[in-house]
Amino acid sequence: MRKLYEKNELTFAIVWIVIYCVLQSLANPLNEKIGVEYSASAIFSILQSVILLVFIRKNNLLKRYGLCKSPISASRFLFYIPLIILATRNFWNGAAFNLNLAGTVCYIACMLWVGFLEEVIFRGLLFKAIAKDNVKTAIIISSVTFGLGHLLNLVNGSGAGIAENLLQVTGAIAIGFLFVILYYRGGSLFPCIITHSAINITSVFANVVGLTIEKRIIFQLVLFAITITYSFILIKTLPKNQYYDREDN
Repeated sequence: MRKLYEKNELTFAIVWIVIYCVLQSLANPLNEKIGVEYSASAIFSILQSVILLVFIRKNNLLKRYGLCKSPISASRFLFYIPLIILATRNFWNGAAFNLNLAGTVCYIACMLWVGFLEEVIFRGLLFKAIAKDNVKTAIIISSVTFGLGHLLNLVNGSGAGIAENLLQVTGAIAIGFLFVILYYRGGSLFPCIITHSAINITSVFANVVGLTIEKRIIFQLVLFAITITYSFILIKTLPKNQYYDREDN
């Protein structure tokens, strides 16, 4: 891995994205064979996350990829209150138990690490590699590819319908944009990882009864409003990139 990383950081990022997408697509039929929902998904996400984290730690890349505390005070981020609101999105229609105990445990384990993995891959590896040449391009690509990656749910057996998946994709692009701004301007991926994991984990307790397409659209518009408003507040108020360009080690 080290040789590939040193040769081309962007290729390294793309390889990790491809591996992630392939493993998560393969996991769905394996979950059915095992007989426990999200069991294989959890195993794949944990293994890939641990391997990536060990690589980053071993090569002293923690600060480079935002696995460190932000040097900017929480007050400059409005105490992350908009992120807390976004983390409650799955309860806007109420709460429910959607899986049995084993499935719920595996789902939580899977989504906890998926939050870490997707943030490090898309906001860390991919963004950092592209930003060396063009920051604006890096922001766009990191946000859009993260959102479009959710199109896999249409073909990987997850059961998501077209309308549901398209709403998920557009929401992921908006949140991806917010997260990359948080990372670029704040220098830390921790707020992104925590919020991402919280949104993922709570989705297993979301109440879908009576959740019409009209409600989904309304919720999505609220999500867009919070996400875009918060993004532009951060863009206007936080230091531009002085922390992002600091020494990595």
